[in-house]
Parts: sequence; C-alpha cells; structure tokens
Amino acid sequence: MALASVDLLQIIAVLGFVTVMTPILGVYMFKVFNGQLTWLSRIFWPLEKITYLLSGIDEKEEMDWKQYAKALLIFNFVGFAFLMLLQMFQAQLPLNPEKLGNLSWHLAFNTAVSFVTNTNWQAYSGESTMSYLTQMLGLGVQNFVSAATGFAVLLAIARGFSRKQTSQLGNFWVDLTRSTIHVLLPFSIVLAVVLVGQGVVQNFHGYDRAKTVEGAEQVIPQGPVASQVAIKQLGSNGGGFFGANSAHPFENPTPLANFLETVSLILLASGCTYLYGLMVGSRRQGLVLFGTMMALMVVMLALSMWSELRYGTMEGKETRFGMANTVVWSVLTTSASNGSVNGMLSSMSPLAGGIAMLNIMLGEVVFGGVGAGMYGILLYVILAVFLCGLMVGRTPEYLGKKVEAKEITWTIIGVLAPCVTILMGSAISVVAPAGLAGLGHQGPHGLSEILYAFSSGAGNNGSAFGSLNANTVYYNVMIGISMLIGRFLIIIPVLAVAGSFAQKKIAPPSVGTFQTDSILFAGLLAAVILIVGALTFFPALSLGPILEHLLLIAK
Repeated sequence: MALASVDLLQIIAVLGFVTVMTPILGVYMFKVFNGQLTWLSRIFWPLEKITYLLSGIDEKEEMDWKQYAKALLIFNFVGFAFLMLLQMFQAQLPLNPEKLGNLSWHLAFNTAVSFVTNTNWQAYSGESTMSYLTQMLGLGVQNFVSAATGFAVLLAIARGFSRKQTSQLGNFWVDLTRSTIHVLLPFSIVLAVVLVGQGVVQNFHGYDRAKTVEGAEQVIPQGPVASQVAIKQLGSNGGGFFGANSAHPFENPTPLANFLETVSLILLASGCTYLYGLMVGSRRQGLVLFGTMMALMVVMLALSMWSELRYGTMEGKETRFGMANTVVWSVLTTSASNGSVNGMLSSMSPLAGGIAMLNIMLGEVVFGGVGAGMYGILLYVILAVFLCGLMVGRTPEYLGKKVEAKEITWTIIGVLAPCVTILMGSAISVVAPAGLAGLGHQGPHGLSEILYAFSSGAGNNGSAFGSLNANTVYYNVMIGISMLIGRFLIIIPVLAVAGSFAQKKIAPPSVGTFQTDSILFAGLLAAVILIVGALTFFPALSLGPILEHLLLIAK
C-alpha cells in the first residue's frame, strides 16, 4: 500500500504548523515567565495578582533547589490526596447525573497518581466511571497543574544554567501560577471553543438513551468534553473523557478537529525548545534541541508509516481518519508523553507498535511533555557533553560551566531510574500470576502488552496496549509506583543539577571549548539518546515486537 498524496500533505501540514509556531510560542512564553507585558497581560495579570494575594505568595521571594523541590512535592502530594478522596466519595457528591459509584481504593490510587504525574494512564472508561465533578474538579485541574509543574522544573534548570554564583532558582509558586494562567488557560479556552464549533460535546446533561434498529437500548454519553480535550492535548496530559479517547466522535468529530488535536500534542512542548534558548541567552541552543527532537521524530514516523503501510490493516483504526492519521497520532502522542489515541495501538503492526513503545523508552525526550521533555533531554545533553569531554581528554563544560562528578551522579540517576523501573516491573509481571492474569494475548504480543504498560507508566505517557486488563489490584499498584518513580526520580535530580550549576562561575569560551550549538553536537546528542535506549531495551524489544514482526513475515 502506498502513501496517498492527501495523507502526505496532512503530515507536512502538521510538522510545518508546529515548526512555524515554535518560535512564536517560545517568545510569548519567555515574556510571560520574565514578567514582561504580552498581548494577553491586560486580561490575565489581574488574575495572577489575585492568586498571589489569596495564597499569600511573595512573588519576589526566590528558592534554592531544595526549597523548590520541597514546595513542588508538597503541592503534588496535596493534589494526589484530594483527587484520591474525590474519586472514593464521588457517589455522595453533586454533578453525577448517572449516579456513578465510588471507585475502589486501588483504582483511585492509580488514577490520582496518574494525573498528578502528568501520565493520565486510565485503567477505566471515563464515561462509565467518573462523575462530571471528578472529571472537572479532579482530573481537569490536575491536567493544568501537572503540566504547569513540568514548566516550572524547566524554568528552574534553565535559570541554573544561565545564572552564576547563586543558589536561587526562582519561585515554584510563581512559575506554577504563570504557567497555568498565562499559557495553559488561554490556549485551552481558545482550543475548547473551536472544538465545540466542530461538534465536540460540552454540557452537563444526563446520558441520552436511544433505540437501535434491533430494538436494543443504546446509551449515548454526554458531559463537559471539549474543555477536557483541550487541556489534555495542550498540556501533554493524554487520556480521554471517553474510553475510546479521540477515536470517539464526541471527542474528535471532524478532520479539522483531528488536525488541531494532533498538532496540540507537541505544540507547547516544541515551543519550550525556543523558550529554553532565550532563557540561556542563546537561540541556537534551543534550535539545536528542536532540530534533534524533530529529526528523531521524523525518522520514527517514517519507519512506523512504512511498517503500517506494508504490514498493517484497518483493524483498530477509525475509518473517518484512515491509517496515515492513526500512525501520525501514534508517533506524536508517544513522542510527546501525551498518551491519548485516535486508534488502538495494540492493533497496529508489530514494528509500528514497537516504535511507539521505543519512543517512550527513549525517556520521552523527543519533545516529551510540556517542560518535562526539555528537562529530560537536558540530562542527555549533560551526559553527551561528559562523554565528549572524556573522548578528547578535556574537562567537560556546558554553557561555560564545568560538568563535574556531582552533576553526573544526579544525571545518571535521572536517566536510569525509569529504565530500571520499566525492566524490573516487566520482569516481575511476566513471572507473577497476578501479572500474567491480565494478558489479552500470549507469546511475544503478550510480553509487549506488559512491557508497554510499564514503559507508559515509568515514561509518564499513559497510552497502552488496550488488550491488557490493567484494572486489577496488582497493576493499579505496580504501575502507580512506576509513575511516581518516573516523575519524581527525574524531577529531583534535575533540580539538584540546576542548583549545582547555578552556584558555578561562567568561564568564557576558549579554543578547546566544545560547541553545543552545532549540527555536530545535535548528531552526537541523538546518538547518545538512541544508544542508551538501544542498549537498555533492545533485548526486551527483541522478545516482543521484533520477534512478533519476524513471525509475521515468516507466515
């Protein structure tokens, strides 16, 4: 099967739109986070000031990395506790027209961890499980603040690289507030309004009932969908109001809606590359990171498209969008740590499903989540600089600051923590009876189901091979723990690295300085990312999607 010209034009339109918008969004966010006036300031600055007043925040007070991390952890723990209790008592609360019951403790735990960590792994179907209040006050709020937390950590490490001889990295509460009010809120409002115009549902009605031609009753769910879809896409949250996610016509009804939701997967995350370049005083640094991410994503997209066109079928794909749009979404959603879908990943060809899994295993650094992708790839930048320094026999430097043992130690922790979690969780699950009980398939695809689940959890992605029954005590707890490790055992090392770099002097570049704003460095960075992913996960992938592909072509 060949790629149709209209599909090729859609792919070019998606990548072209993101590329054009990257510097525009980067400049806007830079002004926001530096307290400069923007075209939206007149509307949103008063809301920001009111937030500080009501919360008792001193916007001029700054924090060192430990204070910043403490505030971040406390905020996220409170959000987790509130969301877990909200789910466990939703039957007694309002805005529940379908009288949906309370969630079990283990599903509530898993879901609360999932949305607090920006993972949005869903071991349930939203329309049959969550009340409107839980969707809005619980999941919707976390969609905003978990994404804002990613922004905040990026801002902290950018300040750590650009400042000198200080311990101060900014104020977490200010970064969180500005991210939410000036970036996520206005863009989500605009996108939600456009989606409503395209037919995405937005109401508080009870579910409709209709008779099919066979005389059976069909339940047609309703709800505040458009507002959830907008922030789940823009905030790299993922999940969906409905179990079918954006394959559902109420979430994604038209080609224009599909295009907007597709570009939204990586739009703000892409803008973060340009924002970073401006914050460290070198646009080229940001452009090199953007180019590296885009190149890796295009390669993955090409391989996935080839595999699907050669070996795929229409099983599990929404016929309104076709095969190409499903492949594009699968690559972008796993690159961006979003996790929403407009088709079934488990039904894709083995290599296409394996590429989606590999995107997550690479650390969600190919754009990744908003802020999170950038601070993730910066760990690889430090690692690449260190390796280059070893090869030429020089003390490695990044942005004029020496990379020493302390920073490398924290970097290795941040890079390896999710890798260990994925492999250990999968290894335990393939021998534990409770892990094997959830399999939908045997053989290599069954291994892929388990491997993908822990990759998605530890990578804070949230997508899944839906054939795995993950709504069990075992998987809810195990994947919940994986999500916590994958989020906070990266954030804490990143903040520690930021705090250490902030205290260093900036040395002027010399003849022997290795340039990190060149195409050569972009190639080295991409190689380090791929080598770490290949060496760590190739054996497991060989027993899963690669073996499944070989069995497919041998038939």
